[in-house]
Amino acid sequence: MKILFLGDVVGRAGRTAVVERLPKLREAWKLDFVVVNGENSTRGMGLSGEHAKEILDAGADVITLGDHAFDQKDMMTFCENEPRIIRPLNISKVAPGRGARVFQAKRGQKVLVTQVLGRVFMKQPYDDPFSALDQTLKQFPLGGLVQASLVDIHCEATSEKMGVGHFCDGRASVVVGTHTHVPTGDAQILPSGTAFQSDAGMCGDYDSVIGMNKAEPMRRFITGMNKGRFEPAMGDVTLCGLYVETDDRTGKATRVEMVRNGGRLAASGPSPV
Repeated sequence: MKILFLGDVVGRAGRTAVVERLPKLREAWKLDFVVVNGENSTRGMGLSGEHAKEILDAGADVITLGDHAFDQKDMMTFCENEPRIIRPLNISKVAPGRGARVFQAKRGQKVLVTQVLGRVFMKQPYDDPFSALDQTLKQFPLGGLVQASLVDIHCEATSEKMGVGHFCDGRASVVVGTHTHVPTGDAQILPSGTAFQSDAGMCGDYDSVIGMNKAEPMRRFITGMNKGRFEPAMGDVTLCGLYVETDDRTGKATRVEMVRNGGRLAASGPSPV
């Protein structure tokens, strides 16, 4: 199976770039399954139902969220009626929607997608991500009920992301980090066959501070004073993510490549587009 994961989509510029480019990437790379983290798609904070539909219509099979899952209030009801939205597994026992679900890929393979929030340096005391993942991965073993599985680990600390990667090694096809919006250079296949990258990066304008116009973040860093809200940057967008090929029989990764498409960052991916 050929799987593409795209990191955090930031604002209108990121959303537009995904809508315009994803159909071309699906065709060029003959993708079987696409997951997009969309939690910053609407004005940089959360995801609205309208914008979720745009990303799904562009070719995403699944959208994952994050700690801003319900910043846009209509997502509270939208995710109950749209099974292709995955919110964090460990956000709350009473949160609407699902934190894990099995989907069918283009050629019929079954793919588990789940997401957890980390706890190191995060603002909320979320439930233990390791025990949540352990229960879910035991329920859907590779080579059994699913042909592949993808874990989106949404957190601040690269050490925690690495810990989740090793915890899931051999039990998930892909473990990929989101949330910090900067792609890390550690894409690899772990010893027991799980594709891993600490952070996929964002789909946004990199002439920015993690996707936001520079003025307000810089003011806060320099003066310690807030003057206004963060606004997503609107320049040329780099789509960042992870490309993975898996073995349907074992569910393990056979190839992994960082993806950087367009914008300011050096191009990377399975082939030029």
